[in-house]
Amino acid sequence: MVDDAPGHTLVADADLRRRGARVVYYAVVILAVAVCALVFLFPLYWMISSALKTPAELARPDPTLVPHSFHPDAYSAAWSTLRLPHFLFNTAYYAIGGWLIQLVVDTGLAYALSKLRPTGGKFVLGLVLATLMLPGTALLIPLYVTVVDVPVLHLHLLNSPWALWLPGAANAFNVYVLKRFFDQIPDELIDAAIVDGASRLQVLRRVVLPLSKPVLAVVSIIAIIGIWKDFLWPLIVLQDPNVQTINVALQNLQATSHVPENVFLAGLAIASAPLIAFFLLFQRHILGGLQAGALKG
Repeated sequence: MVDDAPGHTLVADADLRRRGARVVYYAVVILAVAVCALVFLFPLYWMISSALKTPAELARPDPTLVPHSFHPDAYSAAWSTLRLPHFLFNTAYYAIGGWLIQLVVDTGLAYALSKLRPTGGKFVLGLVLATLMLPGTALLIPLYVTVVDVPVLHLHLLNSPWALWLPGAANAFNVYVLKRFFDQIPDELIDAAIVDGASRLQVLRRVVLPLSKPVLAVVSIIAIIGIWKDFLWPLIVLQDPNVQTINVALQNLQATSHVPENVFLAGLAIASAPLIAFFLLFQRHILGGLQAGALKG
């Protein structure tokens, strides 16, 4: 039997064997994990616990970490008065539609650049990756002008789902991740399928996509989370209150309806719950897809 090669770690095994070194090492690791968990989880705790307080307790100059009295009725009030079911449905509809469009467009482009290798493909890939260098705010005005009056078609897309779906259809990061994964699929599999009479589209459906489930899961989760948590672009293009996402609707309701602070925080907590549950449910797929390095035969 052959032992596995030792992995590279921050501290060598020889150093850990020294007296007291292992205790210090694990103490530092536990402290670092605790600090990171506190930094990331404290805002979430503050939002959830603050919704349980009264408006008077929230207005106190000295904030309290633990509510003096618990008032969970703020959550039921937020659910009914803020129309959360309606806006959650809007957001889920936009997220699912945007995910499907991104998956079709990005997968097709990545497959063409990786396996079809058209003339000028490297130049096209370079242009796609160059968009990653641009800040998102720099593209707001061109995108807005485009959705107000789509070139050639002259369509007005404001207050429609397409105003969210079309600008995000070609995602440079997704194209890059998918292409890198497709590059690792042996060309022999593609050639064998073509010899058997499969078309290029059938090769994509029956060979490439089944082998790409880990990376497709990662791209899907990132797409859904990105659409769900987006705020600035939906704020610009969804001006009708009835078609707004949950993030935009809560901000507008807070500004115009004088919602009590604890009810507003309860609405934020409810709006965050689906996204947190979604991530916790699929975190194994995210890690598995990011660690997928090569195909095993």
